[in-house]
Amino acid sequence: MSVRIGLLTLARDLKRRKARERQGLFVAEGLRTVEALLASPLRVRGLLVSDTLERTPRGSELLATIAARGLDLVRVSEADFASAADTEQPQGVLAVAEQPERRLDALALADGARLLVLDGIQDPGNVGTLLRSAAALGAAASVVLPGTVCRRNDKVVRAAVGHQFRHPPIAANIDELRAFLAAQDCALWGASADGAPAGTAPTPRRLAIAVGNEGNGLSAELRDACHEMVSIPMAADAESLNVAVAAGILLHVLRPAN
Repeated sequence: MSVRIGLLTLARDLKRRKARERQGLFVAEGLRTVEALLASPLRVRGLLVSDTLERTPRGSELLATIAARGLDLVRVSEADFASAADTEQPQGVLAVAEQPERRLDALALADGARLLVLDGIQDPGNVGTLLRSAAALGAAASVVLPGTVCRRNDKVVRAAVGHQFRHPPIAANIDELRAFLAAQDCALWGASADGAPAGTAPTPRRLAIAVGNEGNGLSAELRDACHEMVSIPMAADAESLNVAVAAGILLHVLRPAN
């Protein structure tokens, strides 16, 4: 009983950013996300399941995988599960896992490397989609600057659909980012409506692409650190693009030449 209460209490506690940061843990919820977590190298502390999970063949298969792996599993009532879940219609499975801390100064960039820099992104869905896009488009890493929503937020984890388990975001401040880029001979370009059209000039061998807050764009401090500002040409009556969509386009257009 104490183990059941312990994991359930921990999962509830991890809804708070301070708890996630203090313990270095996060919650992965839902079938697809937990499947991706179990396929990753991250360490799983334990899983909560309710009867809902066994109502589909896919859920039963996941239970069998959990049992075969010998992972700690705690069964709870649907009411208790809902108290720890973050979704309106829980699928009956969530996992508590460790997120190893990656340091920016431990990253070495190869020629042709691309980085994505997140500056003050507030919407968890956008952050998750940005991480998913960066991973899918081959970015070496994603750097999360202060002011961006917690990278261990439940909604971030779900929106990234497991990509952040193999493409973990790196937290850093602007001074650390500047020092790293200088040491790695990596240029920093910022996304802005007043920038030159992307793809019209040669791209550096190593390039970090920064995207900013949904309403205000890049912070003044980060704009000052950028070597160039780039934009995405759009139809005359189009006002703007979602930040995650824009980042995906820029990562594709500014990919290294073959």
